[in-house]
Amino acid sequence: MHTPQPIFSYRKYWAERFGTAPVLPMSRAEMDNLGWDSCDVILVTGDAYVDHPSFGMAVIGRTLEAQGFRVGIIAQPDWRSAEAFSVLGRPNLFFGVTAGNMDSMVNRYTADRRIRSNDAYTPQGEAGKRPDRSVIVYAQRCREAFNDVPIIVGGIEASLRRIAHYDYWSEQVRRSLLLDAKADMLVYGNAERQIVEIAHRLAAREAIDTLTDIRGTVYVSRGTPADWIELDSTHIDIPGEVDAHIDPYAMTTTATCETADTPGTETTHGAKVIRFERYIARRDRSHTVVRLPAYNDVNQDPVLYAHASRVLHLETNPGNARALVQAHDGRDVWINPPPLPLTTKELDGVFELPYTRRPHPAYGKHNIPAYEMIRFSVNIMRGCFGGCTFCSITEHEGRIIQSRSEQSVLNEIETIRESVPGFTGVISDLGGPTANMYRIACKSKEIESACRRLSCVYPDICTNLNTDHSALIRLYRKARELPGVKKVLIASGLRYDLAIRSPEYVRELVTHHVGGYLKIAPEHTETGPLSKMMKPGMGAYDKFKELFEKYSREAGKEQYLIPYFIAAHPGTTDEDMLQLALWLKRNGFRADQVQTFLPSPMATATAMYHSGKNPLRKVTYNSESVAIPKGLKIRRLHKAFLRYHDANNWPLLRAALKRMGREDLIGNGKRHLIPAWQPEGTGKQGEGRRITAKARTGKAGQKKFLTQHTGLPPLPHDENVRSKTKTKSKTSTIKSRKSHNKSESTTRRRGVRTSSRT
Repeated sequence: MHTPQPIFSYRKYWAERFGTAPVLPMSRAEMDNLGWDSCDVILVTGDAYVDHPSFGMAVIGRTLEAQGFRVGIIAQPDWRSAEAFSVLGRPNLFFGVTAGNMDSMVNRYTADRRIRSNDAYTPQGEAGKRPDRSVIVYAQRCREAFNDVPIIVGGIEASLRRIAHYDYWSEQVRRSLLLDAKADMLVYGNAERQIVEIAHRLAAREAIDTLTDIRGTVYVSRGTPADWIELDSTHIDIPGEVDAHIDPYAMTTTATCETADTPGTETTHGAKVIRFERYIARRDRSHTVVRLPAYNDVNQDPVLYAHASRVLHLETNPGNARALVQAHDGRDVWINPPPLPLTTKELDGVFELPYTRRPHPAYGKHNIPAYEMIRFSVNIMRGCFGGCTFCSITEHEGRIIQSRSEQSVLNEIETIRESVPGFTGVISDLGGPTANMYRIACKSKEIESACRRLSCVYPDICTNLNTDHSALIRLYRKARELPGVKKVLIASGLRYDLAIRSPEYVRELVTHHVGGYLKIAPEHTETGPLSKMMKPGMGAYDKFKELFEKYSREAGKEQYLIPYFIAAHPGTTDEDMLQLALWLKRNGFRADQVQTFLPSPMATATAMYHSGKNPLRKVTYNSESVAIPKGLKIRRLHKAFLRYHDANNWPLLRAALKRMGREDLIGNGKRHLIPAWQPEGTGKQGEGRRITAKARTGKAGQKKFLTQHTGLPPLPHDENVRSKTKTKSKTSTIKSRKSHNKSESTTRRRGVRTSSRT
């Protein structure tokens, strides 16, 4: 792979002379007003077009516009014919196709495969405005409209389907989306770097099928080039614990990123550089491709599927990842190594483009729920090195943190203050995929580029990880000192095992940036499921809770932690869920809404779910098997354990406790989990049954939207909500039940629902 140039260093395309569009056009009339006779690039998206840096199509569109290209948007087109895809005419360079900010299947279906009643990325939250598997459908309609125009697919849906993948909704292993969409190229990850290079090279009249040397792209290969070395994937699947640091050149020793003090070991900025012991000759990794088991093989053999998943995850560090190739019925799908992370200067440039920070005027006064959630929030970083097996952030954004500069973040807050209607002085979030990974990275670039660990914080925080939170503390302080800013809240999920390494950060957070409730995600209490999630034990939670309560008392504030838990995750048994339910009861928690594991494409936990094997270690037919809670009945039971207090779940739980030999937990005392009696009119609405908005709120048609990605509490700029943060009403996803004499109906009426994580 060649080294890409900085994304804002290209010579501007000739169409720059047209200037910056007030908003990217969605109609021919808008194009005419701009003086355009055609678009150079047309982006097709499953979301409503919101010109905001939290929406992918706006980021890609404005980034291409900054290169001088004319970019049009086709948002949520009618996919039943090709007519809607020709509304802006023929693009000069290519169609860019995405399902939107969410996977279209996750957007439409719940974890129990029920159809959702709304779509947060559509005006008025209306459901049904995008097709299932949107990327495939949109790409094929683009081909019908203009069959000679290159089609490039991307976004989260394409990114997580770049190789053969298990599809939970059809319970089948599907081919790479590139083939099903009949696209010319797939870009994965945050695609600014790739898409800018592709646009400039196509503008220079290079053919799309010759663009084979761009990182972060997938294409159909004509065969392995003669000057490349091809390795079978079984040659690099080295046995070892989950915390083993596997040498990128196939070393056989070293269990962590650090090395012992040995003669000749050099250091860089106080960090030790790994010394590799190799049993094979050094190979040119930039010209080495790893061949994964073919699609037909992983389709028929779940063990080979788990093996392929493991190898793919080992090849995700841009510093040492090799290209991958997988045969699909006689055609090779070639996956280039991941894109290089954006530098701080580049990331600042992307976020400082001239977004209007509001929906396209064509939507008029229609409300777009997802926009309302992020209207006053600021994204300060990308990426996550947590490596949680159920999460797809790492597979999409990478585990190397990309942080904006302090000044860029402060400038955006001032822009919100000056230009966003309805701003009351409250920034609703200053975060990203994880609230407290800003400016946190490996102590050494050399170690970082060689590292093959799946997580920097599991089973413990790597000794080479710099856990200094001082840059984030400084940013918080400067943000809340800006004129016109009354409050800066942190609503992104917190990595609490990282936070306890910096008590000063916890103090700063608790004292100034919690709006009454802070969400954290232990996900479970038991070792079995936690080890399959790659999450820390409850000791870290207890330590953080201690600090949180200490600093809340010192600040004179009544504040509460909101822990999140997952039901039916691979590796979870009925006994594990029972123990979690008992922990919830002991600690006085009652979950209003909980999440059930959803096997998203390409996640490590999905490979467990499909194969019953543990791909965190070498996968063989005799390797570790994983307990998999499959089937609607057991998934609902696990969810019912989390909502042990709901009388509708008691019949199901009584039957389960009797089967498990735990009838001692059925009774009317405090030591019992559920009572022996059943209230009249309950027990028929079992866990997982849909509750209407009228039944939930008492008013027909009223629904509270909470985005599936963040599950935020009520918007902090709502004065009525903020005024209640010190009251005794414990309005939260999980309500603290310090007093068991409180009216349950009152508590539930005040409760705030959370959403399931994608």
